[in-house]
Amino acid sequence: MPFQYAKSATHRLAQAAKAQRTRAGVHLSALGLHPGQEVVLKALADKDGQTMSELANELGVQPPTVTKMVTRLAAYGFVVRQTSPADGRLARVFLTEPGRALIADVDRMWKRLEKEAMVGLDDKDRKRLRKYLRRIEKNLLAANGHPADPSAEDDEDAELEDASV
Repeated sequence: MPFQYAKSATHRLAQAAKAQRTRAGVHLSALGLHPGQEVVLKALADKDGQTMSELANELGVQPPTVTKMVTRLAAYGFVVRQTSPADGRLARVFLTEPGRALIADVDRMWKRLEKEAMVGLDDKDRKRLRKYLRRIEKNLLAANGHPADPSAEDDEDAELEDASV
């Protein structure tokens, strides 16, 4: 009997991820952003002045992907690239004032998206779902030979409680 992929948890996960990205795209377009650009802005809000390599590592993407995102964000005036005075080969990326002002809107968008996605789930279910998704993430990272991100703890509930419905 062939594998019933449509009934598998990983298929449901992929479908949910697609739906989340599509819905995020709707919200982000209202801010003048495309999916993925908001995480660059948030990474810079947490630690401004990162190199392209640092951003690629933090976001878990290839450097050309970061270069493309940063180039577009710079064209919109949300970030600026500056050559490092210590090492002319390094370019650091900084938020501009318009980029910094956008962070609060991005946070509101993520809270709205969280609320939409979690309709019908109580607090216990939400906590369990985050735990299971984190476990799946760790499993898949390990299968790819990558260690789990030590900064991403299993219990991130304190930060997410504000986004609860």
